[in-house]
Amino acid sequence: MVKKLEPTSTLQPTRSPIVAVLGHVDHGKTTLLDTIRKSDKAAHETGGITQHIGAYQIKIKDQKSPPKADRPLAEKIKNEDEKSITFIDTPGHEAFLKMRARGASIADIAVLVVAQTLESIEIIKKTEIPMVVAINKIDLPEADPEKIKRQLAQHDVLVEGFGGDIVVVPISAKTGEGVPQLLEVLLLVAEMKEIKTDTTSAMEAVVVEAKRDNKRGIVATVIVKNGTLKIGDTIYAENIKARIRALISDTGEMVTIATPSTPVEILGWEAVPQVGTIVTPTPQMSTATAPPKKNYSFELPPLETATKLKIILKTDVAGSQEAILANVGDLVELVYASTGEIGESDVLTAKSTGAFIIGFNVKIGNAAAKLATVEKVRVKVYRIIYELLEEVAEVIELLNQPEAQEQELGTAQIMAEFRFGEERVAGCKVTGGRVVRNDLIKLLRGEEEVSRGRIKSLRTGKTDAPKVEAGSECGMVFDKKLDFRVGDHIIAYKLHELLT
Repeated sequence: MVKKLEPTSTLQPTRSPIVAVLGHVDHGKTTLLDTIRKSDKAAHETGGITQHIGAYQIKIKDQKSPPKADRPLAEKIKNEDEKSITFIDTPGHEAFLKMRARGASIADIAVLVVAQTLESIEIIKKTEIPMVVAINKIDLPEADPEKIKRQLAQHDVLVEGFGGDIVVVPISAKTGEGVPQLLEVLLLVAEMKEIKTDTTSAMEAVVVEAKRDNKRGIVATVIVKNGTLKIGDTIYAENIKARIRALISDTGEMVTIATPSTPVEILGWEAVPQVGTIVTPTPQMSTATAPPKKNYSFELPPLETATKLKIILKTDVAGSQEAILANVGDLVELVYASTGEIGESDVLTAKSTGAFIIGFNVKIGNAAAKLATVEKVRVKVYRIIYELLEEVAEVIELLNQPEAQEQELGTAQIMAEFRFGEERVAGCKVTGGRVVRNDLIKLLRGEEEVSRGRIKSLRTGKTDAPKVEAGSECGMVFDKKLDFRVGDHIIAYKLHELLT
């Protein structure tokens, strides 16, 4: 059934408030929203952290006699049948700073969930929107709200009772204690701010997330700020066009109209719009700053000549892409970045450019995985952003330390040369460690490295041998024609696990 979300009248003096929930990792932002929405989203988040911006709208039925919050002014909330609040859940990890800032810039009110870092406090100050502080985890024995208030004062966040007028609501997102009072205060702040809109004005919305979905095509989540969105409308996120073929509410229902403060997914885009862009009925000149192409250092085609690490970045949504590119720095060379599953075309491009494919919260198709194996293209998929960023940093460090890239496994000396059909066989004595079939090898003549390759096969006498230990003799056939000579030395090695 398709629902119709529309106002009771064309002209609305006020609209529902948009509230950004900000906080750092493990401070309980998403758990708080779960309590409000009666959902279990937090339980399904990878690594226990929010990694995307989410937008959700809740409806609150007013009580005949609303419970008192800490502030007497809360009793001024009008006793209407139902009110709505749109919440924006923002990521906590520091990698998502831009996304968190974007969430605050869209909002009318910010809820600061503490204990908290200075970073989110500064974001709220820059947006100049009203702040409400939610002191979470008051159910814990060590909870000390007065201590947190003093710490906030040290960062010039002056709450009631500490020289300021910022409302503080003690809550437990886990048990629900204080959450009704928090909602009550948010409605009060919204009423005092008088958030107005005119549904007859030109439509304006903001893209808070975007992705390429294998089944639904390109999907963008937007929050309507002014006017209305309707199925069949033609809209633009800057110069990217969409003819709306479906509107989906935050509860997954198909709707026909989205009004101010409503978050909806839009289907029908011609390309993935950039997060943070304004959606209007007409094309706009691009004012957003696209992530600059970085000089990444994630390259691994033949390692002996690699100086930069080229990457192809594939992410689930555009916001993740933005966060990763903002944090990797100028040490890598980006071939391209896009959303969606890793496909065969990505593998072929990686092969032709010598790039490493990095995926974040995406899958690699079976055909692409097989092709990557055949073409020896390196693909690494991550589910948690800080693991991705840490490993990228380690690889960059490895690329600047050649001696740390390889681990020596064994050594051998070429004592003779034999012919076996068209193949040259190196008769060797293993002088240290061990050599194993498929080992990477370096061929040395004196102190000079002549070539590199891989051990294709090993034989001891007439028997195939998967492994030969120090002190034993064997015959080696290499995977390519190496110009070896009697007296040359062989070093078997493996690459650091991050480079494989």
